[in-house]
Amino acid sequence: MRIFITGGTFDKEYNELTGQLFFKDTHIFEMLKLGRSRVDVQVSTLMMVDSLDMTDEGRHLIAKSCNDASEKRILITHGTDTLVETAAVLEKENAGKTIVLTGAMVPYKFGSSDGLFNLGSALAFAQTLPPGVYVAMNGRYFHAGKVRKNKKLGEFESI
Repeated sequence: MRIFITGGTFDKEYNELTGQLFFKDTHIFEMLKLGRSRVDVQVSTLMMVDSLDMTDEGRHLIAKSCNDASEKRILITHGTDTLVETAAVLEKENAGKTIVLTGAMVPYKFGSSDGLFNLGSALAFAQTLPPGVYVAMNGRYFHAGKVRKNKKLGEFESI
């Protein structure tokens, strides 16, 4: 399985002096170790951006990277604000692979993050779902194009 890192809340750090969130390195390796994952994965960092800063160019880079990957099962960490838009692009450009996007509402480094649970769920879904593009959040999966982020509830839901 291939994991592509794109940034998002998953990988944000907190500057205690300024109160700002920023990117340094991905936390995925620490999360896989903490979760005692035994899934054979190859990890590649494509970018480290807040999803509000994700561009069409970035989305096409993600799609190209998925299509060029030798793996048929792919997990993508992504910020939740525009995860749905990226999933829609991937659905249009998918070359018959199982692609699962996941993220976190709270940064992993905060200790109360949903990221570890979402990562574990996404790994399981990526191994078991048929080819297609999916969003995995809060123990559920959704088909790309049939999901939205409910900003009032702070969760993803089917549409």
